[in-house]
Amino acid sequence: MMQSSASGRFDFLPTPVDSLHLLQRKVLGDQRGYFQRMFCAEDLAELGWHEPIAQINHTYTSSKGSIRGMHLQLPPSAEMKLITCMKGEVWDVAVDLRAESATFLQWHAVLLSQANQRSFLIPAGFAHGFQTMSDEVEMLYCHSKPYAPASEMGLNPFDARLAIDWPLDLTGISDKDRNWPMLSKEFQGVIV
Repeated sequence: MMQSSASGRFDFLPTPVDSLHLLQRKVLGDQRGYFQRMFCAEDLAELGWHEPIAQINHTYTSSKGSIRGMHLQLPPSAEMKLITCMKGEVWDVAVDLRAESATFLQWHAVLLSQANQRSFLIPAGFAHGFQTMSDEVEMLYCHSKPYAPASEMGLNPFDARLAIDWPLDLTGISDKDRNWPMLSKEFQGVIV
């Protein structure tokens, strides 16, 4: 069931994966253009964001069909992310890797675009990645923790155990992302 934030600037849209939320930003516009709130600590606290923004990152991807991901940070640097597509369109994916979660190893994807004015709130313990659905894509990431190389982990986006159904033929991926290991059968999740 959809609920509005305390400020009324966001609608929170539930997903089938526990603690994973899609945010619909509300746009206020007139003849000059528009205004929209991108982040509000008070509103996002309702969904579990209780830390200041530690880092904001911007990505640019030139070609439709490119994949970035699947990335996460392990404790003590486990982070929440608020993902927004500022230009173009992406198929954005989050995978639940939380130990003992009822939705362990389930993934959920949403379409984020400049046009639909949505953001994806991804809790700690999830891997994140996306495939570009258009050329010339720009993404904005708000992180609750700074990047910590020693805590970095990644999943192979083509891991059969995850079975992510990427919508387009692959046109580009980094060597690092292509070479993340497959999950072992013994993988039991991460503690966050």
